[in-house]
Amino acid sequence: MPLYYTIDTKMNAIASISNIIQPRKVEQVVDAINRAQNIVITTHRSPDGDALGSSLALYHFLQRSRKNVKIIVPNSFPYFLKWMSGAREIEIYEYNPTAAQHILMHADLIFSLDYNISKRVGEMAPFLDKSPARKILIDHHLLPGENFDITLSYPEISSTSELLFRLFYQAGKYEELTQVEAECIYCGMMTDTGSFTYNSSDPEIFEIISLLLRKNIDKDTIYSQVFDNYSEARFRLLGFTLSQRMEVYPELHSALLYLSKEDQAQFRFSKGDTEGFVNYPLSIRGILFSTFIREDDDLVKLSFRSLKSFPCNEFAANYFHGGGHLNASGGEFYGTFEEAIRIFKDGLKSYEEILKSIATGL
Repeated sequence: MPLYYTIDTKMNAIASISNIIQPRKVEQVVDAINRAQNIVITTHRSPDGDALGSSLALYHFLQRSRKNVKIIVPNSFPYFLKWMSGAREIEIYEYNPTAAQHILMHADLIFSLDYNISKRVGEMAPFLDKSPARKILIDHHLLPGENFDITLSYPEISSTSELLFRLFYQAGKYEELTQVEAECIYCGMMTDTGSFTYNSSDPEIFEIISLLLRKNIDKDTIYSQVFDNYSEARFRLLGFTLSQRMEVYPELHSALLYLSKEDQAQFRFSKGDTEGFVNYPLSIRGILFSTFIREDDDLVKLSFRSLKSFPCNEFAANYFHGGGHLNASGGEFYGTFEEAIRIFKDGLKSYEEILKSIATGL
């Protein structure tokens, strides 16, 4: 079933969705899909709800177009995201790199979803770069790389899942979207905005949600599958983190949570167990900036959240080669756990005046 670029005037009467993506790029993506048979979808290392939601939605959409489609992710992902249809079919690079490399090298078309540069796919990067396939980037992070044939990069968009919906919508494919695809898109949008509590002030986000609800998705069940699906060990780890591994700096309107590998081992840590930890300190009166630092196998992972106008993405970029949105971002550090904490504390001091001015409303 070939794809054709059309404008769906019927749905434009129902909802007002701006054509953010240039029409020429929509046509280029549709043409690239039509010409390809073996398509691979890739995500960043430690894929989250947005990376997986957008990938699985695209996966099902392309399968309906009679394409041979594979999703390859660099490493495993949280158990509370495995409920999405197709999640069990995802190829995990770290489990079978040889097979994944073969798939990448024999692809006609590769989609890069929810990351801006190939470095973010970890050990997959050399094979992604060497693949002769055409490459399409669909992402909402700053500073996209240059090694893509087609780039859909819109940092003002809340999530890659929202951007993917806009691509489908502008291509006139909304009517064809299935309930399963809508569920995946909604999950990605929900998780990348903290259940629509940040980076979600654009009214069109809720226009899109209304269109997804028309596909008979159950948003309450999706929420429960993600946020009411944690293990007992996760809750005990949360209690330990808040009571033993939280530092609050009232004069800087900031807080830090941190966990070493030894800390995590005490609670039988499983990937995804620390999801959302970074948000808790923002509930403390006067705190504007929260950071969570977690020691991983070969790097240190950092998550940043903020309130009001404090630019946690700028902080992430300046000190940890990271980025993201104004109030939600992340970073990585390839040094020791202790060094990452020291750099964070030194960096925090340089933002003292900004934090104080925001807190006082100046």
